[in-house]
Amino acid sequence: MTVSNGYTRLAMLASDTERAQEAAHELRQTQDFCPIDEAEAIAVIGGDGFMLQMLHQMLDRDAVKPVYGVNLGTVGFLMNRHRKAGKLIDKVNRARTIGIAPLRMDAVGQDGATTTFCAINEVSLLRETRQTAKIEVSVDDRVRIEELVCDGVLVATPAGSTAYNLSANGPILPLDSNLLALTPISPFRPRRWHGAILPDRSRIQLRVREPNKRPVSVVADQKELRDVAEVTLEIARESELTLLFDPGHALDERIVAEQFIA
Repeated sequence: MTVSNGYTRLAMLASDTERAQEAAHELRQTQDFCPIDEAEAIAVIGGDGFMLQMLHQMLDRDAVKPVYGVNLGTVGFLMNRHRKAGKLIDKVNRARTIGIAPLRMDAVGQDGATTTFCAINEVSLLRETRQTAKIEVSVDDRVRIEELVCDGVLVATPAGSTAYNLSANGPILPLDSNLLALTPISPFRPRRWHGAILPDRSRIQLRVREPNKRPVSVVADQKELRDVAEVTLEIARESELTLLFDPGHALDERIVAEQFIA
């Protein structure tokens, strides 16, 4: 059975790449697009990086709308295949909706200032110099690792578990698992600790030890903050995003399929 989302006003955003601009020009010949403020849904033309950029802009402006991605990038994990046949609005209305709740990061710098960012994929703490980082790991106000000696550590959502987290040998998480991946990056001590899978209701605190000698930066998707002292992470349920995927090509299926790639 075909389900229609019932959108009638669609906006379009395209990256600056030549391929994305050509596709956007072709799409404008087939239908009209409205301004973003008047739209019920938004089509994003480009790659995963451009998609993340647009989603973050919506979060920053507190103007979240359903988003349908058209892949004119490389991997396109968050996108749909580019097909020239048919009107884009019809594809958007046949699409399946997937809700994604981002991570909220509260980072305290060595100067005492607090900065808040949201991350759709992951938040990563990374050493800034040749010195290894030393990080205290707490979950729900209980210290779990007093001193993690490493290049860094990250916390990934299910949507981001196949990105940097997977490259760091972290687990792939099903989209509906309600879990977070806590994954060390090149850990030295404890030697046998390879990370943890946590309920997404968890509150994770990462405190930098010896921050002057061993400075650490934090990256929330594409936003970086240097010289942090402590980072607190939890799911921002009030900021859930809605992504639209073609039938049979939804993000949850891609996450499952990724586990069977040799």
